[in-house]
Amino acid sequence: MDRTGLADYLRRARTRLAPCDVGLNAGPRRRTPGLRREEVAHLAGMSTDYYTRLEQRRGSHPSRQMLTALARALRLTDVERDHLFHLAGEEPPRRGISSDHVRPGLLLILDRLHDLPAAVLSDWGGMLAQNAMSVALTGDRTGTNLIRHWFMVPGARDLAPPENHAQHARAHVASLRTVTTARPDDPGPAALVAELRAASEEFETLWAEHDVVVRRPSPKRFLHPVVGVLDLDCEVLLSDGHSQQLVVHSARPGTQTYERLELLRIVGLQDLSPSR
Repeated sequence: MDRTGLADYLRRARTRLAPCDVGLNAGPRRRTPGLRREEVAHLAGMSTDYYTRLEQRRGSHPSRQMLTALARALRLTDVERDHLFHLAGEEPPRRGISSDHVRPGLLLILDRLHDLPAAVLSDWGGMLAQNAMSVALTGDRTGTNLIRHWFMVPGARDLAPPENHAQHARAHVASLRTVTTARPDDPGPAALVAELRAASEEFETLWAEHDVVVRRPSPKRFLHPVVGVLDLDCEVLLSDGHSQQLVVHSARPGTQTYERLELLRIVGLQDLSPSR
């Protein structure tokens, strides 16, 4: 691990970003360029103390998961992410294998969607990044695989109407089969399939049906515990290679759902909901 090189690289990557680049308000009295250390730590989901120690060449060896989070927080490209991994003494993720690294272009769009729920997902169900409205809608699921969550976690289906559960389950299984067929050497999706086939009888039954195309309900209906029923339109923007998706939910102006989405923006972002 090159502690000096890693510290210098993190510091330079931090100072080249403006708060608006990552969806933050600059606020008053910002006398130094770039992001503050506490802002990078918050975006990466780590303590400010640990990030500070990394920049001061005193930190312990960061895990691969932490390096991925730092690359996302600092909006690094694939080449820059690989350099970060090398400085930390880690082998970068192999190309052609699914990665948790979100492309900076998708994050740039995500950071500018302030009034609509939006999230970046991998093509096999990994929640890679969410904006504040997405967290207000579904809860913080960054780092969660939504397919595993659906089949394995009690209460995971509470946000969806019961009459849509079967359709959602079939869609999850079909999309996962498509990915495992397209990338048979990718260990992530294959391991998830093995885990779910062993643990979920419902998943095993649906897997045996060999569906690869199942249309998801559109618009999507959410049963939110605070603002009530939301019928949202869903748009999906695909990255190069279609391995990542920017999913944006919206409501038509003048509808009851539009008013409830506005209420969610006010209530949810203030974190007043007891369910949060």
